[in-house]
Amino acid sequence: MGTANKVPGVSGGIVAFVMGFYETFIYSLQRFNSKSANLFFQGRFKSFYLYINGRFLSLLFLGMIISYFSISKLLDYLIGRYELFVWSVFFGMIIGSVIYIYNDYQSWNFKTAITALIGITVGIGISLLDPATQDDNLWFVFFCGIVSVTGMALPGFSGSFILILLGNYVMLLVDSVNTLFDTFIFVLTGDFGFISDTQHMRLLKVLLVFTFGSIIGLISLSHVLTYVLKRYKNITLALIMGFITGSLGVVWPWKKTIYKQDNFGEILVDANGSQVIENYQRYLPEINFHTISLILFIILGVGIILGLDWYGKKRKKYI
Repeated sequence: MGTANKVPGVSGGIVAFVMGFYETFIYSLQRFNSKSANLFFQGRFKSFYLYINGRFLSLLFLGMIISYFSISKLLDYLIGRYELFVWSVFFGMIIGSVIYIYNDYQSWNFKTAITALIGITVGIGISLLDPATQDDNLWFVFFCGIVSVTGMALPGFSGSFILILLGNYVMLLVDSVNTLFDTFIFVLTGDFGFISDTQHMRLLKVLLVFTFGSIIGLISLSHVLTYVLKRYKNITLALIMGFITGSLGVVWPWKKTIYKQDNFGEILVDANGSQVIENYQRYLPEINFHTISLILFIILGVGIILGLDWYGKKRKKYI
């Protein structure tokens, strides 16, 4: 989920949905309420841990944190050198997710079909929006944190792509995360010179505010989703399936990044020296060896998801 959340166009919620622990994830987050707060402040930490399903959440978030500093580093490397192949695998994985959830869904009727179409329309519409420019205002960063967790709570809504649209993807998920990693290295080596580095400390403050906003957003959204899932489960799942289907347009492998330019044709850069993305230009590929290779990687992505589904069903059979 951590790796998926960092990749624009891919939703960490899809991982939870396909692996079968989406509802457990949402219901566990919903346990952060007044009762859990009372248990915590009364010093009943074991009861608090059991009440919030602490073992599940701690293992999940530990895996996500580790992925940010390990698997996602590898992913950054691969995207920089084999971008089309990486996008092809993700495109295939989302197709596999769509196949998986549509086959598993048994509540189709007029209402759920219309709801799914609305989800598809919204997903496609979001993918066509133009990105904004970077803004490090702390209130806006806090808002970005709240909005970015939609990718974890709503399968098909890519939080990292939303950050691209808001203009803060590079600052929040690349620069600030790398700054935190560098900070750990500096502290371990006894080098505290970064404290006098204004830009370094600013990025740490931005990351702290973004993290706080993400926590608030995730807990708040989980309460809303718990209420909706309990009362309108079939319609909610149909809407989620629509989101996932609509998100295919975001990760279409054959696209070219369009950067913003000034009046002289020079590419604009933000405060951190990163090129400012304007949008993505999607195109239909020519039939050649390279295209066939990408299609094979799409098939690989589909196979990964369907293989996980097969493994999950086989595992349940023998438990």
